[in-house]
Amino acid sequence: MSEKPATEKESTHSDNRPHGCLPPWQSDDLPKPLPFGFRNSLRTIGPGAILLVGSIGMGEWIVGPLIVAEYGRSILWIATIAFVLQSFLNLEAIRYTLYTGEPIMTGFMRLRPGPGCWGGFYAFCALGQLGAPAAAAACAGVVFAMATGLMPTDADVTSVRWITIALVIAAALILVSGRKVERVLERMSWAMILYVFIFLTVVNIAFVPLADWGRTAGGFVQFGTFPEEVDILLLAVFAALAGSGGVGNLAIASWFRDKGFGMGGKVGGIGGALFGSDVKLEPVGKTFPITPTNLKRWKDWWKYSIVDQSILWAGGCLIGMFLMVNLAAILFPDGAKVSGVAAGVFQAGEMRKLWQGFWILALLNGFWILFSTHLANLDVLTRTVTDIVWTGRESVRNKPVARLYGILLLGFTVLGCGAAFIGGAKVLLLILGATAGPITAISSFQILHINTSLLPPEIRPPVWRRVMLILCGSFYGIISIALIIRLVRTLSS
Repeated sequence: MSEKPATEKESTHSDNRPHGCLPPWQSDDLPKPLPFGFRNSLRTIGPGAILLVGSIGMGEWIVGPLIVAEYGRSILWIATIAFVLQSFLNLEAIRYTLYTGEPIMTGFMRLRPGPGCWGGFYAFCALGQLGAPAAAAACAGVVFAMATGLMPTDADVTSVRWITIALVIAAALILVSGRKVERVLERMSWAMILYVFIFLTVVNIAFVPLADWGRTAGGFVQFGTFPEEVDILLLAVFAALAGSGGVGNLAIASWFRDKGFGMGGKVGGIGGALFGSDVKLEPVGKTFPITPTNLKRWKDWWKYSIVDQSILWAGGCLIGMFLMVNLAAILFPDGAKVSGVAAGVFQAGEMRKLWQGFWILALLNGFWILFSTHLANLDVLTRTVTDIVWTGRESVRNKPVARLYGILLLGFTVLGCGAAFIGGAKVLLLILGATAGPITAISSFQILHINTSLLPPEIRPPVWRRVMLILCGSFYGIISIALIIRLVRTLSS
């Protein structure tokens, strides 16, 4: 994928510290952040909002209600573990970016056997997980219900597919509409979060008795509880999609770079494909010398990162999941067999019995959740491959990185339109969930290796954070192995 890489032994900084299979980093001082505080946190954070709207659609709107409908609330502890472990994974990916200005995908490409191997691997993973527009297909069912007043059936599959294609195209147009992709996504994300959480809070207060709030909250801490004859495939999808999962988690580092966190402010970002071609992006990152001033700045950048990921993202995921399943537990009859992709439409129909206006408001809420998820997923896919190609191939750097992003966005949009015809939303959802777990497991151990070998001792994660990465990789590794065994048995039977 690139010129002959240097070996990790040969590739060293001027201080003899290894920098892997890519050229050495340049050096510069760490940019000074705003003084850490509540007001400046609101001004500084933002990538977590993008990741939140990309997370809340598949896990909270679709899989969460499906889990509650089939197994009850006692299995929600899996979501708690997923949110906690993924927040540690995200922060460790961000650690690398704060120090180097590079997304974690570039960090993977610094590992042996080199950028060709790991760049190709993660580009394939991104395509496998996000190439099919699962969220757009689910959103199309919501749009159909808004237009017709009815839940879509098998007879409506053609109409839903064409709506899916329209949504895929609309998302692509939005991503090229601004001077900087990250800024467009962030502004839209804050607006969507505001509407979604206000609506969910209001309907929960209106529909759910107070005693049920306690029962739902209890499900998030009933660790180790399993219902009989649980579907391991559904369990794996829930664990992967509660939060972000897979490539979605890893993209957070790229958004942090584009936002200008840490050394990302020295490297640049991906501009808008139509109006941001003057935005520059360095193919190789920059690191800062270990000085008292830079270490003090580092601590403030790290505090902002924790607020963004532990409070905004993980806290938002937990609240969003709680509000969605708390409502679903009341609206779904006991033992209801509701298709996951139709869960939101079913809830809208139940709420309509109280007041007709809830139908359109609930569906509008579902639209914003699912469309924003697709929007984020499409950007994750495109920016992941863009970062890989931009770093790995010198031949593409004579053109603006925004142009490369635009070309890939066009290609993935066409691919998404074609994928709308390979199966319904549920099939696409299972593809997304089944691929996310293994990616999360592998990347956890790779990030641990990167942050404990390529970063200086003063920046490396403490032991307890390393343990959390091991737990994250092990948790998703075990789930992935169980899923593979289940699939093999199914195919051989």
